[in-house]
Amino acid sequence: MNNTEPGTRGVSWLNRSNIALIVALLALLLLGWQWLDARQRNADLELALSRRLSAFETRNKESEILARQAQEATREALAKLDLLEQKLAESQSHQVALEEMYQEMSRNRDEWALADIEQVLLIASQQLQLAGNVKAALAALQTADNRLQRIDRPQFFTLRKAINKDIEQLQSLPLPDVAGISLRLDGLAAEVDQLPLIPGHVGNDEKPAPHMPLPDGFWQRLGTEAWQDFKQLVRIQNLKKPELPLLPPTQAYFLRENLKLRLLSARIALLQRNEASFKADLKAAQDWLNSYYDATDKRVRVALASLQQMEQSRLAIDLPDLSASLGAARMFKLGREKGGK
Repeated sequence: MNNTEPGTRGVSWLNRSNIALIVALLALLLLGWQWLDARQRNADLELALSRRLSAFETRNKESEILARQAQEATREALAKLDLLEQKLAESQSHQVALEEMYQEMSRNRDEWALADIEQVLLIASQQLQLAGNVKAALAALQTADNRLQRIDRPQFFTLRKAINKDIEQLQSLPLPDVAGISLRLDGLAAEVDQLPLIPGHVGNDEKPAPHMPLPDGFWQRLGTEAWQDFKQLVRIQNLKKPELPLLPPTQAYFLRENLKLRLLSARIALLQRNEASFKADLKAAQDWLNSYYDATDKRVRVALASLQQMEQSRLAIDLPDLSASLGAARMFKLGREKGGK
C-alpha cells in the first residue's frame, strides 16, 4: 500500500503539471490570438484612419480650392456690386435730371396748350360778339374742349366745365338756316330774268335799246332827234292797275336788275344778321313782284311764297356771353404763374 502511493502521487502530479502546462499553453495561445487579433484590428484601424485622413486631405484640398474660388467669386461680386452701385447712382442722378426735365417740359406743354386754348376761346368770343357766327363760335369751343380732353389733366377740370357750359348754351340757341336762306336768295336772283312781267303794263325789252346812229347832216340830225323826242311824249298802254306808275318799255331791264340788287342786299343783311334790313329788302322785293310781275304765273307765285316764308325767319337772337370760359382760362393761367414764382 505504501509502495503504490508514491507512484500514484507522481502520476497525479504529472497529470496536474500537464494540465497546468496545457492550460498555460492554451492561455498563451489565447493571448497570442488576441494579440494577433488586436494587431490586425489596429492595422485595419490604421488603414481606415489613413484612408479617412487621405479622404479628409482630399476634401480639405477641394475645400481650399472651393474657398479660393469662393473668395475670387466674392471679390468679383464685390467689384460688380461696386460697379452696379456706381451705375445705380448715375442712373438715379439721370432719373432725377429726367424727372426735372419732364416736369419742365410738362409745365411748358401745359402753358403752350393753355395759351392755345385761350386764343381759341378769344376767337370764339369774337366770332359770336362781332360777327354773330354761332356755328363758328361753337366749333371753336368744341375744338378747345377736345384739346383739353386729349391732355387729360385733372387741373383742367374747372376750365372744361366752364367750356362745356358755354357749349350747351350755344347748342340750345334757335339758329336760323343762314346757308339755306342764302342759297334760296341766290336761286331767286337767278330766276328773275325768267319771271314774266304784267302784260301791257311794262315793256318786254330786256335791255335798253341802243341809240340809232344820227345822220351826218345838221338838219337831218335835228329832224331825227325831234322825232325821237316826240315819240317819247305819247305812249299808249293797257293798264289793269291804273294806280301804278307808268314805266317806259326800256325800264324792264332796270326793273329786273334792281330786283336782283334787292335780293343781293337781303343776302348781305342775312350774313350780317341785320334783321331789319333783311326784312325791308324782302318786303320791297315782294312789293315789286306784286306790282310789276304777272301773279297768275306759277313761277311768280312760288317766288312770292318763298319770300314770305323767308321773311318769317328770325335773325336777331340773344347771344350768350363767353366770358366764363375766358375768365376760367385766364384765372387758371394766373394761378400757374403765381405757383411757378
